[in-house]
Amino acid sequence: MTTITAADAAYLERAIDLARSAREHGNHPFGALLVTPYGAVLEAENTVVTGADPTGHAETNLVRLAGRLDRSVLADSTLYTSTEPCAMCAGAIYWSGIGRVVFALASEDLAAMVTAEEGVPPLRLSSREVFARGGRTVVVDGPADLPSATEVHDGFWD
Repeated sequence: MTTITAADAAYLERAIDLARSAREHGNHPFGALLVTPYGAVLEAENTVVTGADPTGHAETNLVRLAGRLDRSVLADSTLYTSTEPCAMCAGAIYWSGIGRVVFALASEDLAAMVTAEEGVPPLRLSSREVFARGGRTVVVDGPADLPSATEVHDGFWD
């Protein structure tokens, strides 16, 4: 069951703002942020193109930043992302120890927009499937019905 609060929706809108920023910087339109139990916020956007790094997804960039935090803090933190994490990002989130993920746009909805990226078809594996294979619980809430999550992709993948 998906439980997305008004506060979650506000953080998701910020993640979508970060996705918009990534797009404006010449990257793929994805953004993510981490909120700790103490209210500290870390933010990251996609840097795949400008960083010439295929692993430069917003979530992996965020996990790199969050790696400096204590594991107990990460366990009680929430990662908000504009789009459901891909399999690579879900793996990074799992290994980081982050306890909760909230996303706006579902991976199936993104896949309907992106038939191939640079000739490579999307890897169709949901974050829930990745987390289900692990030995610890990662709470996943999403998708959230936010029109801005789809709008940030308008015309990008054409």
